[in-house]
Amino acid sequence: MKDTILKHCLKNIYEFGSVNPKVVLGLTLRDHPDLKKDVPKVLKEIDNTIKEISKLSKEEAKSKLEELAPELLKEKKEEVKGPLKPLPNAKEGKVVLRIAPSPSGPLHIGHAYGSSLNYEYVKMYSGKFIVRIEDTNPDNIYPNAYELIEDDTNWLTDNNVSQVVVQSERLGIYYDYAEKLVQKNKAYVCTCNLDEWREMKKEGKACPCRDLEVKEQQIRYAKMFNEYAEGEAVLKLKTNIKDKNPAMRDFSLMRINERVHPKTGKEQRVWPLMVFSVAIDDHELGITHVLNGKDHHDNGIKEALIMKYLGWKTPEYKHWGRINFEGFKLSTTKTKLAIEQGEYTGWDDIRLMTLLALRKRGYQAGAFRKYALEIGLSLNDKTVSQKEFWKNINAFNKELIEEKANRYFFIHDPVGIKILNSPKKSVQLDLHPDFPDRGQRTLTVHDEINIAEDDYEKLIENKLYRLMDYCNFEVKDRKFLFVSKDYEDFKNAKNRGMIIHWLPVEDNVVTEVVLEDNSHALGLGEKSMLNLKEGDLVQLERFSFCRLDKKEGNKLTFWYLHK
Repeated sequence: MKDTILKHCLKNIYEFGSVNPKVVLGLTLRDHPDLKKDVPKVLKEIDNTIKEISKLSKEEAKSKLEELAPELLKEKKEEVKGPLKPLPNAKEGKVVLRIAPSPSGPLHIGHAYGSSLNYEYVKMYSGKFIVRIEDTNPDNIYPNAYELIEDDTNWLTDNNVSQVVVQSERLGIYYDYAEKLVQKNKAYVCTCNLDEWREMKKEGKACPCRDLEVKEQQIRYAKMFNEYAEGEAVLKLKTNIKDKNPAMRDFSLMRINERVHPKTGKEQRVWPLMVFSVAIDDHELGITHVLNGKDHHDNGIKEALIMKYLGWKTPEYKHWGRINFEGFKLSTTKTKLAIEQGEYTGWDDIRLMTLLALRKRGYQAGAFRKYALEIGLSLNDKTVSQKEFWKNINAFNKELIEEKANRYFFIHDPVGIKILNSPKKSVQLDLHPDFPDRGQRTLTVHDEINIAEDDYEKLIENKLYRLMDYCNFEVKDRKFLFVSKDYEDFKNAKNRGMIIHWLPVEDNVVTEVVLEDNSHALGLGEKSMLNLKEGDLVQLERFSFCRLDKKEGNKLTFWYLHK
């Protein structure tokens, strides 16, 4: 007991310059639970020990502690705090991560999880976030996607993309390393019939090209650039031809493709396969960790083998399980065709799941990042229904926008009614009920008002209704009669009906809301909404959160966001 108390007292002096008896008591009882039955005795010993060592300096306490309990002086490894599990061998300020979309179109919700997860890890370690556009397959490139992807990733990361790299601008680098592999006798040019090669590979047999001398391989490699036709020659990596996994047997590195590329035109005809360009770039760009779906597991092994042949250190590979977004249309190829055929107005059509369309509606990048944090880096496969996905995203988004979105009245399909004997009044309404300091908007009303057609159809005889913050009225003999101003009268009425949003018949602004299915809700909005700027987020009360997309004279067009 005495030794335990002494070492904890010494550590207190070394770290803080004095001893906290309660802390020492807790640590002593933790080390010796049996002493809990004799706490007064322990406290007395702590008091005696403090008196004996109270005059020790920090250095003197450290010296005695080195003799008595040196293990207490060992510095604890600094743990990275955050909602994500730490990455292996990750160092603060040294982590470099990348995402690697292909330019077949803009990013959609399927990309948002992986991109957000990588970026959140970059934030966690104060690292570097690289966007590498993998465009070495000329067959499926949408030229505008380069700019769209850069815009999307800057939006997702709050403009914290460290570097954008385009692979078609790096072909010379790939050619040089391919030549090195040929020189090292680690790669060879195969000119076998493709079907025959597949059969040999399946049986674990090497093709005749594999054992040709290095000099012949160098000649063949040079011919790929000017003599061989498309499909006649492929550069392959020498691996274990009898590997248990057929995908690992002498896999391809470079092939000939004579399609016109939007960046290089017809200038280049030899293109790297994905695993080769990725391995080279991950090394050249200093990627420390690779986070992607587990469907890339075999690719990671191939890339690591290429790096090993070139004498490089490999990144740490971590994978996540497949996320199946059930019921979503995410194919950029099909979407591009549908746009060309006029089914959609463009990549930002409100019906699409592109980030371009979603941000135009008013979704915040932070909502998608929060969703990625909730799922984390898990190998478990996950099927996400549309209902589940939007429930989560909308909840996260609402947290981000609820405070910033001011409130306004919007009357969908307005119907004019007259409240007999109602007073003339200027109604003051807070722009935001939780932030009265933001100011108010004013609605001047007398007896004629507009209410939504849906509300009008629900009005029945002998019920008391309330026009929000204005007055109470009854329906009698198909007439609308003023009853009182006070909310308490409405609240205590036995024949109480609903509270109704309304607008005066004058001084309104024509308002249109583009809905999720691209239909349009037409109506009237408060004239004070003319003070809004395009891009502002609002809550149209009892309707939805919206983003102002366009101002045209006395007409405002909003995009529906969510409830």
